[in-house]
Amino acid sequence: MDFELNDEQRLFRRTLREFVDKEIVPVASEWERTGRYPTEIVERFRQMGLFGMTIPEQYGGLALDRVSFALVFEEIARGWMGVAGVLGSHSLASWMIAEHGTEEQRDAYLPDLAAGARRTGIALTEPAAGTDLQGIQTRAVRDGDHYVINGTKTWITNARHADPMPVLVKTSVTEPAHRGMSLILVEAGTPGYTVSRDLPKLGYKGTETCEIVLEDVRVPASRLLGGVEGRGMQQALSALELGRVNIAARAVGISQCAYDAALNYSRERHAFGHPIADFQAIQLKLADMATDIQAARLLTYWAATRSESGAVNSEAAMAKYFASEVALRVTMEAMRIHGGYGYSQEFVIERLYRDAPLMAIGEGTNDVQRMVIARSLISGTAKVGW
Repeated sequence: MDFELNDEQRLFRRTLREFVDKEIVPVASEWERTGRYPTEIVERFRQMGLFGMTIPEQYGGLALDRVSFALVFEEIARGWMGVAGVLGSHSLASWMIAEHGTEEQRDAYLPDLAAGARRTGIALTEPAAGTDLQGIQTRAVRDGDHYVINGTKTWITNARHADPMPVLVKTSVTEPAHRGMSLILVEAGTPGYTVSRDLPKLGYKGTETCEIVLEDVRVPASRLLGGVEGRGMQQALSALELGRVNIAARAVGISQCAYDAALNYSRERHAFGHPIADFQAIQLKLADMATDIQAARLLTYWAATRSESGAVNSEAAMAKYFASEVALRVTMEAMRIHGGYGYSQEFVIERLYRDAPLMAIGEGTNDVQRMVIARSLISGTAKVGW
């Protein structure tokens, strides 16, 4: 049992940290306020090879180990959680194509996805189907050697840049519903595929989150992910397990930034002739925050490590659930330590406070995570302890 990063991981983290501190932290708050798209940051992601982190080396990817994968999202979210979303959806969809795609699909898309010449995302959620993915209404009807897709998807990250966009559809109406669900790769510019609007958000700014309309979109049948109908739900859920590690790591990054800001502020802010760090009430808050963050980090790295050997349904759910709840608590406590300044846009805390709630919602709400954990324990597929 080893609780330390190896030499390669430490060097990788140092490189990420220097990049974030130099190129993301100085611009994050201003670019978020003005709604400026982080073009330069995205270009640096490309130069660093980060678009290829879940893609095998044979296709030009980095094929990162899962702890290094988590480090990417922890460090970037420490600087600006919103821009981590550019890599988040892309990395999951790229992994899905690498894991489940046909050889033809891998050859067609993965080299460009690894190089950042293409980007991608995942179109799962619909206006009336989020947590209940089996309730989606988007249909794909076979017409010769094409599918014709009709439906609407919402809360889609990278919608304006995805090429291709994996879209979860119903290719047949059957019971249980998941047996009739498939993923189809829709390329940018396909007639009938429209990004209809950007969704206004509390936080998670810096990357677009959009609604997509598909109206009589004709896609070659060769773009059915994996080439076999009825496997879309399984393919999507396998990617979401990795996505929960991603979200847990982002939550740790948010929490670490909030803690660092609160600790520094408590040393600098004076009240009644003393730094407020001298007051026991502040010390107790800092101790609770630090303990929670370290527990969330270790749980996240544990889930990431476990994911190397296959399915990590309960482990990823535990990490995502706990780390996101920590982010909610820590950002609130950091705001309390800052007092009125924590509510001001002149300090980073208010942005972190707005970003944290998405961690409890994204990749499945925390109530869903608790159900996943409980069912795994009851069925015996997971256990607590050794």
